[in-house]
Amino acid sequence: GTINLITPAVRKEALKLVRDGVSVSLAHTVDKEQAPDSPRPLQQAMTLDNAGHAMDLYTIWYHGSVITHIDSLCHYSFQGKIYNGFDRSNIKEGVGCPQNGIENQKNGIMTRGILVDMPLMKKVPYLEPGTPVTVADLEAWEKFAGITIRSGDALFLRTGRWAQRAEKGPWNVAANSAGFHASVLPWLKKRDVALLGNDAVTDVQPSTVQGSPRPIHQVAIVAMGLPLIDVMDLEAVAKEAAQRKRWDFLLTAAAVPMPRLTNQAETE
Repeated sequence: GTINLITPAVRKEALKLVRDGVSVSLAHTVDKEQAPDSPRPLQQAMTLDNAGHAMDLYTIWYHGSVITHIDSLCHYSFQGKIYNGFDRSNIKEGVGCPQNGIENQKNGIMTRGILVDMPLMKKVPYLEPGTPVTVADLEAWEKFAGITIRSGDALFLRTGRWAQRAEKGPWNVAANSAGFHASVLPWLKKRDVALLGNDAVTDVQPSTVQGSPRPIHQVAIVAMGLPLIDVMDLEAVAKEAAQRKRWDFLLTAAAVPMPRLTNQAETE
């Protein structure tokens, strides 16, 4: 997949971006309360053993709308196939994905991260739900930020979802949120973007593409081998970037190496 675009040369170039030594998380702090965007919240139980050690037991629905996660390449399928032509029928409930599982990313991701802060450029606190981000928007952002998106980059779109949530409360972002329009897919392929994400579900919702509610997910994952990071929290990095007038940075991400899973990640 596109993670292979992150070559040793790309990593070494990304390391040159470190100037201030400031570390910023791109992950949302997990919400444990049920809400319109979290119908199945994290379940956690604290346990104590006879020696007095405190431990935790979790039940996590990663593909919800409040937990930051990276989609592996077995997450979506098309016409019975997943990425690289493997049969979707090989995926079994309770067993997992024999191909394209998240464990293939266990060596970690280190590359140049690019923040696309659309609300900043458009001078609004957040994009209204349902707002599509197009190729014209991405190219306008390149001019605004003085950046050229290139091979091996991780491209992250801030829509201001968390700013809107803080102001107005939670809503069902899985059905109604700003995000990438499907028309950006050929452009992403041309630029050889290695990783894609945003602060909601990455696809604009509704998608406006008849018969495909999540075309970005479907085409990026199945056809391009492009992993997605959904539900990022880009508020802190947006503030740091705006202060420095610099929207590129060293990105590091680490997947928990559990075999046959459809997602998992930590990012900063």
